Amino acid sequence: MGYEYNDDVKKRLRRLEGQVRGVLRLMEEGKSCKDVITQLSAVRSAADKAIAQIVAENLEQCIIEEQAAGGDTRRMVKEAIELLVKSR
Repeated sequence: MGYEYNDDVKKRLRRLEGQVRGVLRLMEEGKSCKDVITQLSAVRSAADKAIAQIVAENLEQCIIEEQAAGGDTRRMVKEAIELLVKSR
């Protein structure tokens, strides 16, 4: 069974998609690199928040399942931290 992503994270990604289209529009309009970079920084920040939300929600779900099975949850926490570090 696949992971269920909640509507909030999907909304975040749709907003992110709109931000990327906005950056492309700025480029097509020949706006300054400062404007483009400012908007790209906002895109990166939004992507980082979406990544953190997905990792946190997945970690919570995995920990609950692992605890129910009597397993060790430390490995999952370590993997989640590695995912966050890798995403930067």
